[in-house]
Amino acid sequence: MRATSPKRSPLRHSSTGVRRRVGLAVAVGMTLVVPAVAGSAVTAAAAAASACGQTPGLVCSQVTVPLDRTGVTAGSISLHVEVLPASGVQRGAMFMIAGGPGQPSAGVFSLGTPADAAYYRSLFPGYALVAYDGRGSGRSGPLDCPSLEGFAQPGFGGATCAAVLGAKRDFFGTGDQAEDLELVRQSLGFDRVALFGTSYGTKLALAYALAYPTHVERLLLDSVVPLALPDPLSANVLRMIPTALSDFCAGATCTAATPNFSGDVVALANELAARPLAGSVAGPNGSKRAETLDGADLLSLVVAADLNPGLAAELPAAVHAARRGNPQPLLRTLELDQLGSSGRQANDVSAAVYAATLCHDGPFPWVPSSPLANRSELLQAAIDALPSGSLGPFGHWATLLGDAWLCVAWPSVAGGAALGAGPLPDVPMLALSGGFDMRTPTVDAASVVAQFPQGHLLVVPGIGHGVLESGATCPQIAVRSWLDGKPVADRCARPKPLVAPVAAFSAGNARPTHPAGPAQTLAVAANTAREAAAAWLLLLESGGTGATAPGIYGGTLHVAAANVIELTRYSITRGVAVSGTLQVTRPTYPLVFAGSLTVTGAGASVGRLDASGPHFRGVLGGRRVSR
Repeated sequence: MRATSPKRSPLRHSSTGVRRRVGLAVAVGMTLVVPAVAGSAVTAAAAAASACGQTPGLVCSQVTVPLDRTGVTAGSISLHVEVLPASGVQRGAMFMIAGGPGQPSAGVFSLGTPADAAYYRSLFPGYALVAYDGRGSGRSGPLDCPSLEGFAQPGFGGATCAAVLGAKRDFFGTGDQAEDLELVRQSLGFDRVALFGTSYGTKLALAYALAYPTHVERLLLDSVVPLALPDPLSANVLRMIPTALSDFCAGATCTAATPNFSGDVVALANELAARPLAGSVAGPNGSKRAETLDGADLLSLVVAADLNPGLAAELPAAVHAARRGNPQPLLRTLELDQLGSSGRQANDVSAAVYAATLCHDGPFPWVPSSPLANRSELLQAAIDALPSGSLGPFGHWATLLGDAWLCVAWPSVAGGAALGAGPLPDVPMLALSGGFDMRTPTVDAASVVAQFPQGHLLVVPGIGHGVLESGATCPQIAVRSWLDGKPVADRCARPKPLVAPVAAFSAGNARPTHPAGPAQTLAVAANTAREAAAAWLLLLESGGTGATAPGIYGGTLHVAAANVIELTRYSITRGVAVSGTLQVTRPTYPLVFAGSLTVTGAGASVGRLDASGPHFRGVLGGRRVSR
């Protein structure tokens, strides 16, 4: 679950990335026919389909599936299904499964948007593309649990959500989702299908492959969740955090921010677990707001960075500054993450489906029939019995990141769901894993690959969760080679970060007593522009355009467009403010910005600068400067 408020678990296995998906298909009048399979359990509602979206050829239909396949609990769900026929040589059908659980695949992959459709057609040439919103998400009978939109303590919201959902809460497990996939396959008339899953979607793809191996042609798994996971205490994630942070900072990536990002995070998280950080941050309207950060909050923020390259660029310098006695950059980074997440798009994860699926599936430190009154005691006993090192370098407090705390109060049979007896099919299987992925570590992907005789693992250093959504070209090329039966490497070259990590912040908050010289002002202004690029990307990734955020010491940053940053007396160093506009001039790795900036403030040699990529030149304090 993404970190959008303090103590909110970061381990929701969602799949948003650099390529924002904001278009929804809009039905138009033309009626087509989707072939039905004789004798299937699918209702007649699946037979009719109509053109939809802005992509030529895309058709949408509804497939009605039973809520409870035993028939004990009445009800049905109408699944929204989108199909984009293949162009050129026909290879088959590629079912595209988003993460979550609870992320609507049709909404995420947005085949009705021509640019997104073109991308996936280029990635999977010759395949008909199929994406549908899973039960309870998007346009497939969406569930809603407001009590889960920011749970802040163990068990909070779980019981309330379960009560709101009522008896239907028991029918959103991964096994139910796999049976839905089978009915969608039948309704479309495909015999064998390829499965592309990302994050939790990989677990659903594996569950389907166990249940219906003869109908699977191949599997592409991006950011792999094994069938036995997620770990209810997040132990596998906690053990991976130091390694992933070191991977992100390999080479000289973080040297301008900190000599040891991993060490900073470990030390600060354990310190904050004992004594939380308290302070105030400025809002975009100039008001002040109290903010606190404890160890679990920090780790939640850190894990969230594997989905947000802007957040990843902010954290090394912000965490290092907090260790040196200046907490303002880190508190403001938390504020930015919350501001961005408040504007999440409609295709984000349904918290209700997330809870209903995870609490149904498990596993947990209790047996499914354990009474509610006993679960907290069983959970605490399991935590107390953990061998040394089970949580990496963190204490027992870090288990707050796990889903067990959400499900301990779920008033239904919880955990122990069976997901098929197997064996898995002997078909081509490619797993993609980012070296900076903390929530689905590479070691877990390797354990799944080992179960496939034709399995292969590709690792992409420096990339976080959702490899194909990162925009890196190497894994895209690898997927096309794999589909053509060509050899695929074990490892990609490390791409440069999308935006460079911010350079170190000052150690304290003292106001300047006199203006800095032109050279020092130039260094501060350049780092302000670099930090603004990271903050802009953080907000863009989390919530899209239109957001306005405060500087650390005043002013504002406005996400004016998907490629434009507007700064108004924006300050990340006391006494130095930067105004102006920066625009993306190269939208590939790494992003390049250009624009004109004005530097003011009591601690600055005032003047103007022109920015072009990493270069700045202009006049400050009456002197020409450049770097």
